[in-house]
Amino acid sequence: MPLPSIKHSGSEFDVVIMVVPPSAPVLLTRNLLYTGITRAKKLLIIIGSDKVIKFMIQNVDSKKRNTGLEYKMGQV
Repeated sequence: MPLPSIKHSGSEFDVVIMVVPPSAPVLLTRNLLYTGITRAKKLLIIIGSDKVIKFMIQNVDSKKRNTGLEYKMGQV
């Protein structure tokens, strides 16, 4: 099954399977976990260790996204 594209941003699904592998702390944020949880309408399955999930819950850091969008839009 292909990964959802940006057109699914904000969408809900009956079933969400969220795989949360050990990764760089900057990627393991509470916001990401919240997004996965709020997308599930009927069933949520989280695959990952308790340690990683607990870290995500406590990680409220949100970093500025360096997308380069301003540059790409010719605003720089």
